[in-house]
Amino acid sequence: MSTWHNVSIIRRITWFTGVVAALLCALLAATVMIAIHRYATGSAIEEVTAACGRVATQVEHDRVVPPLVGHRDRNMQVVDPRGVVVVSTPQLRGKPVMAGFAPDGRKIMSSVVCGGVFPSGGCHIVVAQSAYRAGQDWIVYGSTPTVPWYVDPWLAATVLGAAGLLAAAVTFLGYRIVTVSLRPVDAIRAELDRINETCPERRVPFPPGRDEVHDLAGSINQTLVRLHAAMQQQRTFTSDASHELRTPLAAIRAEVEDALYAPEESSVPTLGSTVLRSVDRLEAIVGTLLAMARLQAERPVEREPIDLAELVTTECQRRPKTDKRLEYSLDPGVTVIGDRVQLSRLLTNLIDNAERHAATTIALRVRHSPAPKRDAQRFPTGVATLEVNDDGPGIAPDKRELAFQRFARLDTARDREAGGTGLGLPMARQIAEAHGGTLEIGDSPQGTRFVLRLPAAP
Repeated sequence: MSTWHNVSIIRRITWFTGVVAALLCALLAATVMIAIHRYATGSAIEEVTAACGRVATQVEHDRVVPPLVGHRDRNMQVVDPRGVVVVSTPQLRGKPVMAGFAPDGRKIMSSVVCGGVFPSGGCHIVVAQSAYRAGQDWIVYGSTPTVPWYVDPWLAATVLGAAGLLAAAVTFLGYRIVTVSLRPVDAIRAELDRINETCPERRVPFPPGRDEVHDLAGSINQTLVRLHAAMQQQRTFTSDASHELRTPLAAIRAEVEDALYAPEESSVPTLGSTVLRSVDRLEAIVGTLLAMARLQAERPVEREPIDLAELVTTECQRRPKTDKRLEYSLDPGVTVIGDRVQLSRLLTNLIDNAERHAATTIALRVRHSPAPKRDAQRFPTGVATLEVNDDGPGIAPDKRELAFQRFARLDTARDREAGGTGLGLPMARQIAEAHGGTLEIGDSPQGTRFVLRLPAAP
């Protein structure tokens, strides 16, 4: 079986086509030979029957003149009512009756008789016909050799040769069709071999028709587009991550070098405070990167019913006290199915972002609403909405999607210098999408309003 799987598809299909064509052509040839054999046998019986009819007419009019005239291997006998052969063809002169059956009330009867009185041996078709003479039943027998299965050697050779040629033609036609059909696949494979990191923008060619291979090429090109975009995003992310990690490392290095070059001018508390802030930033960036990597791995998570109002209350109670006031508008009983740890991180990231940019107040709202018609399939049981609104400087509408990109730089009013890592919002959206929901920035008269929509639990 493993050897068969190592054979190319073209050869496998060609062999299969050849075997099927050979079997079908053999069946067709057998059918043709059977039909010809039946026709030849019927013709032989008709000829013998006609000859018997002529002799029977002569018997009924007492015009039989011995010996009877035969034709090649055809023999005749006339038997009187006593069962005695009265006259026959020369080959059967002095021989007993060629067959032991009689018409038995029917005028004509035929059967196959093997051996017996026939000089050529073998089997013969014998026809018996009744003739009435002087009120008595006479019987006229006629015989001819049975037709062989091949009827005629030249005919059999012609039929078998035609069947072989037809099978070969069908096999070759199948080979050509498969070869032409798979030629675009070879072109796609060759183009894929040429695609690498140095030329990821290349695409596989489309075949001229709108068949399955065309659809395959389209799927491959769509995959290549996504891979190209992922590679570009990875390069950008690597570059930005390197830059972000370099900044606190450079600050640590500068402080340590200053302390080494001018120890008398350095203050240990100042040095420790500066280094600790940079280490905290490094730890936050690395921790967020690890969390996003685990999230991207799409590992199975334990999902359970979660009350959003209870989740908001619990997370806000855990947070340290700040000068920012928290306002709540939480509808009870708004439940979703999700991972508590991930949703807690999402909520924490949104509140952290709002806390960094809010002037005085952060408003949190939880509510349930029917799904709009365009999202009915995505939210069949309704929408559980969580809103986090701050009264800070806000984000321009054309910059809202940029806020969800990793290490994205916004205007100076809401950039990462406020203490963020540039990864919290991208991670929050990733968690929302992993739960079948959305995270967007909505319109707000003041500040920024983050809107989380999740499928409500049934």
